[in-house]
Amino acid sequence: MASPKIAALRGMNDLLPAQAPLWEAFEAHAVRILHSYGYAQIRTPIVEPTALFRRGLGEVTDIVEREMYSFVDSLNGEALTLRPENTAGVVRAVIEHSLLYDGPRRLWYMGPMFRHERPQRGRYRQFYQAGAEALGFAGPDVDAELILLLARLWRAIGLPDVRLEMNTLGQPPERARHRSELIRYLEQHHDRLDEDARRRLHSNPLRILDTKNPSMQDLVEAAPRLLDFLGEASLAHFERVQQLLRAAGIGFTVNHRLVRGLDYYNLTVFEWVTDRLGAQGTVCGGGRYDGLIELLGGKATPACGFSIGIERVIELMSDNVASSAQDECQVYVLHQGGGTYEPAMHAAERLRDAGLSVILHAGESSLKSQMKRADASGARYAVIVGEQEAAGSAAAVKALRATEPAEPFAQQQAVSLDLLAGTLAKLLG
Repeated sequence: MASPKIAALRGMNDLLPAQAPLWEAFEAHAVRILHSYGYAQIRTPIVEPTALFRRGLGEVTDIVEREMYSFVDSLNGEALTLRPENTAGVVRAVIEHSLLYDGPRRLWYMGPMFRHERPQRGRYRQFYQAGAEALGFAGPDVDAELILLLARLWRAIGLPDVRLEMNTLGQPPERARHRSELIRYLEQHHDRLDEDARRRLHSNPLRILDTKNPSMQDLVEAAPRLLDFLGEASLAHFERVQQLLRAAGIGFTVNHRLVRGLDYYNLTVFEWVTDRLGAQGTVCGGGRYDGLIELLGGKATPACGFSIGIERVIELMSDNVASSAQDECQVYVLHQGGGTYEPAMHAAERLRDAGLSVILHAGESSLKSQMKRADASGARYAVIVGEQEAAGSAAAVKALRATEPAEPFAQQQAVSLDLLAGTLAKLLG
């Protein structure tokens, strides 16, 4: 009797081979562009102390209140959490390893995060983010630089219809004055607040402004605006970011209701959004968080960053790219007859030494069967080592996908093993 099947946990999805090419394309473009702006990679643990997120993200944020995967280590009783985001972990690592001792740092990361949310389109319980953190830079020029980096990435991966929304949250004292007025205003309309807004009213009222409830839209539109409470320095910072983006030809909309969901943000906040993903329309969010490093035990240091929801970007990419099976290899090596496996193996290794991707047929089967498998692999060329070829230190080469009459191996022909790797490497570019 067969054992029962075990399925993946809800909201934690497998990445299958057919999906891999888009992920690899995104990752390659992202890494190349991040490096072109001077960002260096950092990798932090998936599991962090729970206190890191409670202190860093804020006790009354949605993530900390109800979305974290937290548990107590059975061996030492330590409270631990699967990371729900990575900015706090990067800041913890920067402080712990004194990475800012000799000046500012530009860092990037990529990897899985975990939140216990209701799985839906574009939102999973294990999801992947790529992000960047510019640490030690106070000026609006770095805010703009991060946005320019992202605009370059969207162009590289072919996302023409993501749009930029921006706002400024000012500084904590300015936000505190606005918070008092906002609470006073919302209390006057308490009967119109939904359950979520009433829960947030005294803990995190700014988040109420980001409500998607249609019946509350006119209420929040008429609410006191944070912009009216900002001082000259905060306004000047935001205006300079806008000037730099206009100079670079980056379009944007100022959205005064954009607040982001975490306590550590100040001054510039931004999101890249799309209409193609329904309610989960934000593909990237970020902003400035000048107080976080000090809050987590470091020296007061300005900082700014962003994170990209990779699954959402991949879905947008899949809409724009014709789906096709990923080729397993460039060259498929076949062997025929007694004693031909070893020379075929040596030929495959030489081809790999030349930088080619190669599959060497496994097991014994007929040449016809091997050729069918070679064709199914997507390889451009078949390399056949039979007894005659092996005796002459050669291999037969045949193009499996000849696209023009000039293809030199449209008809099968012998090539010396000494010349084989160089010949195919040149043809495959």
